[in-house]
Amino acid sequence: MDPAHAWMGLLALPGLGRQRARQLAAALGGPVPAWEAPDAAWREVGAAPAGVLERALEARRRIDPEALAGSARAMGIHWLTWEDPAYPRRLREVADPPLILYYRGRLPSQAVPWVAVVGSRRASAYGTQVAFRLAADMAAAGWVVVSGLAVGIDGAAHRGALAGGGVTVAVLGHGPDRVYPEEHRPLAAQVAARGWLVSEYPPGTPAEAFRFPERNRILAGLCDGVVVVEAAPRSGALVTADLALDAGRAVMAVPGPVTRRQGQGILELLRAGAPPVAGLEDVKAVLAGQGWPDSPWIGGASSS
Repeated sequence: MDPAHAWMGLLALPGLGRQRARQLAAALGGPVPAWEAPDAAWREVGAAPAGVLERALEARRRIDPEALAGSARAMGIHWLTWEDPAYPRRLREVADPPLILYYRGRLPSQAVPWVAVVGSRRASAYGTQVAFRLAADMAAAGWVVVSGLAVGIDGAAHRGALAGGGVTVAVLGHGPDRVYPEEHRPLAAQVAARGWLVSEYPPGTPAEAFRFPERNRILAGLCDGVVVVEAAPRSGALVTADLALDAGRAVMAVPGPVTRRQGQGILELLRAGAPPVAGLEDVKAVLAGQGWPDSPWIGGASSS
């Protein structure tokens, strides 16, 4: 059995989850031995409470990992496990990295900067314009623009990157076979054609509110820095900023009108010390000033 297929099976078991699947694999010699181990071996590891463990063991008898993989493949969906050499190197460094990434499109070069542009779904015309322009300039410089495919700032960032002739990555809070919101289906198709649509959730997983904060750790972990353009207090964009700081990434904020709620979250970031940025040169300066290597990509596209 392929290790990726074993991870698919383990993560499909009710109540198990990433941490318990990882614990089982570590204790039993890897995902394939863990999947194939007798029930008694699972009980001995004690990775989950007895009730949860018994439900998972019962489900294991009904699940065929090869069928899960075949179904995803038939949809044109690919995957990487965290053991794969091609797994994004930045994401590998964070706490609780996804065990498997499902994707459509092509993994962009990891030899250039990856910068997230995130912000409010209720973006103003100003915020949308700034996000679009900044993403377009970064993409034209050969950088990878990352966002979450939501309405508002996220959508503007993806569109800007595409307009700049570059590559963009959309991190999804649902299965890679779905699009949320539905109005972004054409945009998602463009991203898949020119960049990377990626999710830790298997095909068929619906968009549910609790999944979006989870996906934000991936969005933050993939990037060298995060630029926040308009954000209300306690918003998802600020959660992403906190996760980026936890991962040692640079967090930047675009100053905005404090008369709008979406400007108040930005004010919080600025008060906390986030560097204000207004364009590509500002972002370059922040990345260079926070210890990023003195590499050609700081000044533009990399040749590697």
